[in-house]
Amino acid sequence: MKQSRGFTLIELIVVMAIVALLASIAAPRYFASLHKSKETALLQSLTTMRDAIDQYAADKGRYPDSLQELAAARYIRDVPEDPLTASRETWVELPPPTEMQASGKVWDVRSGAAGRSADGRLYADW
Repeated sequence: MKQSRGFTLIELIVVMAIVALLASIAAPRYFASLHKSKETALLQSLTTMRDAIDQYAADKGRYPDSLQELAAARYIRDVPEDPLTASRETWVELPPPTEMQASGKVWDVRSGAAGRSADGRLYADW
């Protein structure tokens, strides 16, 4: 009698079901950690740009007129990409408050991303 080698259809279906079950458990965790890393990168970019804006204002006696001016003056290497919108053009540049009577157009920067973070805050409020 000849011995056949290989897997039966039932064995293959069981293995595929186990792989699908493991993937369904791992995928949500992967996407949650991916979103968390984007939020962390956004916070780091905001902190770096805000620090550079403050340094520029301390050195020049006025705030920059744009983030591109900040990069041209080498306070930052380049305008970073917003990790949530995947664009360098979506940053919201906030002017100095009128009571400060400061010159320049960029006193603060915020993300232009819509939506809320994992802790419930709006990205526009970071």
